[in-house]
Amino acid sequence: MKQTVDNCRIDPLRLSSLLGPAADRFTVEALPECISTSTLLLERARHGAPSGSLLVADRQSGGRGRRGRSWLSTADDSLTFSLLWGFTGDFARLTGLSLAVGLAVARALENCGVPRVGLKWPNDIQLDGGKLGGILIDLESGREGMLAVIGIGLNLRLPPAGDEEFLQRPAALAQVMACPPDRHQLLAQLLIDLAAVLDRFCDGGFAVLRGEWQARHVWQDRQVRLLDGERVDRQGTCLGADSDGALLLQTEVGVERCFSGDVSLRVA
Repeated sequence: MKQTVDNCRIDPLRLSSLLGPAADRFTVEALPECISTSTLLLERARHGAPSGSLLVADRQSGGRGRRGRSWLSTADDSLTFSLLWGFTGDFARLTGLSLAVGLAVARALENCGVPRVGLKWPNDIQLDGGKLGGILIDLESGREGMLAVIGIGLNLRLPPAGDEEFLQRPAALAQVMACPPDRHQLLAQLLIDLAAVLDRFCDGGFAVLRGEWQARHVWQDRQVRLLDGERVDRQGTCLGADSDGALLLQTEVGVERCFSGDVSLRVA
């Protein structure tokens, strides 16, 4: 594993020792601060950065969330990183990727002793009804298939109180653990589980992971609304995800499928 570090909270050498045999699959760069790890890694992907490239930053001043929202991170309160991963085939083979990544994050948190981790379609990590973290995926066509820049942000501690309004109540590891995992141990476990889940996804798509995802789905069989902006697009009973990652919604006209990342899922 290639290592670069500059006075950061993450020491790539220590991370490498915790990754064990998986260390050779990653090229790690730790940054004290950047605008957005995903934006920076996407630029590098376009200039030939290899699959397995990882950028982790103590602070992001312009981290990107879903639907153009921002994700600001601080050194003490969060863990934010982006991972570049290559896939064979075309865009159609990557349906359900954000759900697969969510499953990997949930596995890693559970392996670190975090209780009551849940998943919400399409890209939220939940903890006791609050939002513990989020996932943002950017896709690019590569020379041999598709490239995905997988951005992940997790709250280690609650964001400081201020004027910012949250669409969902935030949650943090410190709320449920007297001693949250060391960020090196947490990041190493996240990478180990991401590699394992992405390998399975490459072989069989989301279909081979669906059962595990459904078992952690916090809104299963609940009455929900799909919002397009402020407009209610449709509502019904949430049945989880199909084998290709589509949201399944039982409505008055039957079971409907939704792929759109432009809608938001809310409890009715």
